[in-house]
Amino acid sequence: MECKAKKCLRIFFNALLLNNARQRAYTGMVDSVHYHLPGLFEFYDFYRVFLPIFRERREWFYDWCNIASIYGAPEGALWGGGRTSFGNADARDVLILMKEFGISARLTFTNSLLREEHLVDEECNYLCRLFEAAEKSVPNGVIVHSDLLADYLKENYPRLYLVSSTTKVLTDFEDFRSELNREDFKYVVPDFRLNKEFELLEGLLHTQKDKVEFLCNECCDINCQFRKVCYENVSRKNLGQNVPDHKCTAKGGQEGYMFSKAMKNPAFIGIGEIQEKYLPMGFSNFKIEGRGLGSAMIFEFLLYYMTKPEHQLELREAVYLDSMLDLF
Repeated sequence: MECKAKKCLRIFFNALLLNNARQRAYTGMVDSVHYHLPGLFEFYDFYRVFLPIFRERREWFYDWCNIASIYGAPEGALWGGGRTSFGNADARDVLILMKEFGISARLTFTNSLLREEHLVDEECNYLCRLFEAAEKSVPNGVIVHSDLLADYLKENYPRLYLVSSTTKVLTDFEDFRSELNREDFKYVVPDFRLNKEFELLEGLLHTQKDKVEFLCNECCDINCQFRKVCYENVSRKNLGQNVPDHKCTAKGGQEGYMFSKAMKNPAFIGIGEIQEKYLPMGFSNFKIEGRGLGSAMIFEFLLYYMTKPEHQLELREAVYLDSMLDLF
């Protein structure tokens, strides 16, 4: 028989575990970070190398994070927007890879200028049919800007969940709160300038916090007034309009993306803040931008956000020495 002291100790620890669980439920505290990564089509070859390493050498990576989704659009997709897409990987190969690793595949269809006649586009509808019909336990989704497209997708592809895009540039917190309250969206990505509005973020309901997906590593000047114009320029190009490239006039806009510069951005979310600030507040979804930046830069993001420092060299060696992959 169990002695009285052991029995009391067991009861004590069970009560402690139960109390901790109740406290997490009450406060909204979450234990895991869900990352949403860029380049579904563009970086297919990179992920084909990285994902097996992530699964087989899990001890190299932080145990508090996982890969929830990978997003992107093939090059020239009419419904595409936000950033220019360069990927040409076959959509069926992409879906096979995502299914193997239990990762949600998201189509980035964030064109903000769509009209009714654009909804019949054959390629984009084919991709939606393919992604909706994919046999996997994890559902696929679509990141959208246009309400016209969102309504069309809900009616024609109801099994694809929807994500409200950061290209809406929701900088007013009440507009953001209203977006969170829309039942259309499973997730909402606010403008990066709301990342540090901690007092307002703390006041969100737990159900609202579950839908927030923060953009971590934006490099754009926090005072930029031309983000919508920049996004619209890409939308016009995807619609086939012959328009010149948008020339950013914001501070540092001509320098291009640099991770070192992004880290100095007041809205940057580092791994320390994720663990010490956002997780205790009840937020668990974090988006890494990077479409168009190249697989070498994406690799740097994954080294920083997901890889334990003592194993980063081993990961670099495993990736760099893979004969299938050329990062440069």
